[in-house]
Amino acid sequence: MMHFVIMSARHGRRRPAYSGRWEAARLSPVILAVLIIGLAFSTPREIAISRLLPAAPALAAAMWPVFPTIVLGAFCFLAMIILSFFYTDLGTQYTAAAIIAVTLAAAYGSHVRLQREEILFHVRLVADAAQKVLLRPLPRRIDDVEIESLYLAAQEQARIGGDFYEAIGTPHGIRLLIGDVRGKGLSAVGAASAVISCFREAAYDEPDLRAIIHRLETTITRHSAAFPAHDQPEHFATALLAEIPHGGGRVRILNCGHPPPLIAHGGKVRVLEPTVASAPLNLAALIGDRYWVDVVAFAPGDRLLLYTDGVSETRNHDGQFFPLAEWMRQQDLEQPRELLDQLHGDLLRHSGGRLDDDIAALALRCAGAPERGAMGVEG
Repeated sequence: MMHFVIMSARHGRRRPAYSGRWEAARLSPVILAVLIIGLAFSTPREIAISRLLPAAPALAAAMWPVFPTIVLGAFCFLAMIILSFFYTDLGTQYTAAAIIAVTLAAAYGSHVRLQREEILFHVRLVADAAQKVLLRPLPRRIDDVEIESLYLAAQEQARIGGDFYEAIGTPHGIRLLIGDVRGKGLSAVGAASAVISCFREAAYDEPDLRAIIHRLETTITRHSAAFPAHDQPEHFATALLAEIPHGGGRVRILNCGHPPPLIAHGGKVRVLEPTVASAPLNLAALIGDRYWVDVVAFAPGDRLLLYTDGVSETRNHDGQFFPLAEWMRQQDLEQPRELLDQLHGDLLRHSGGRLDDDIAALALRCAGAPERGAMGVEG
C-alpha cells in the first residue's frame, strides 16, 4: 500500500511554480555561455576569455537535467570551433578538450543529483505519511468549539519531531493533549507516538484527566525501558491535558511541566499558570505522582491558545524571547485559523526566518452557549 502511494505521488506530482527569480537563475548557464562568447569576440585575443567556456556546463549540472547539460556543452564546443576560425592562436584544442571533459563530468554530476533528489522525494513522502499518522488532521469543530492546529519543524527538510498534539470528542467532552518529548531524532518521535496512541484510547475510557495522565505516565515509562535512547537514559515529556465538557462554560486543565496556555476572556488575556505544579511524564517516580486540575471559565467568544516551548522560546538576533502574552493581547482576530496564521508569520519575522526548535500550537474558540460552573482547582 505504501509503495502504491509513493508511486502514485511520483507520477502524479506537479512541478512547483517557480518564481521569476528562480527562473532567471535556471537560465544562468545560458546567460554565462552567451556572455563569455560575446566577450571572446569583442576583447583582444591575448585575454583569451574563451577559456572560461567550460564553466557554463559545470554550472548547468547544478540545476539542469542530463540532456540539456550535454546540449549546452555541445553549444560551447561549437562556439569554440567557430572562434578558432577567427583566432588561430587561442589554443583551441586544449579549450575544446576541457569543454568535453567538463561536460561529461557535469552530465554525470547532474545524473547523481537527480537520483538524490528522487531519493529525497521518496523519503519526504514516507515522512509525510508518518506525520499524518502521528499528527493527523484535527476536526475543525467539535460540538461548539472551533479548533485549528499549527506545526513547524525547526529543520527545513524535517516533517516530524518530538512535539505532539491531539483533540478528540468523547462522551466526557472535548479532550485535548499537547506536549513535547525532550530529545531529538527518531527516539523522540517514537516516544511521542506512544503517548499519542495511549491518549487516543484513554481519552474515551477514563472519566477523569488524572486517570489519563497515569496511563500516559505508564506508557512512556514502558516505552523508555523498551527503546532506550542513545543520547539520554530515559525519555520524559512535558504535557498538558484540557477538557471542555459538553455545553462548554469551563475548561479543565492539567499541566505536567508544560508552558502555560493563554486564554482571551472578557477582553483580557490571562496566562493560565497551574495552581500547583505537576510532574512531567516519566518523572513522577522522582518528584511524586500527585496531579492537580485547574478549572477556568470558557465562555462563548473566548479563545484558548495551547503551545509548546518552541513558540515562547523563539529568539531574535538579540537573544530576546518572543513576547507571546503581549502578542496575544494585541490580536483581535476571532477565527483560530487566522490567529495561528498570524502567529506563524510573526514567529518567522521575530526569528529572522530560522527556527531553533519545533513548534506546535492549538487555537480554540468557544462558540456555544455558556454553562455556569464552579471555577478553581481540583486536588
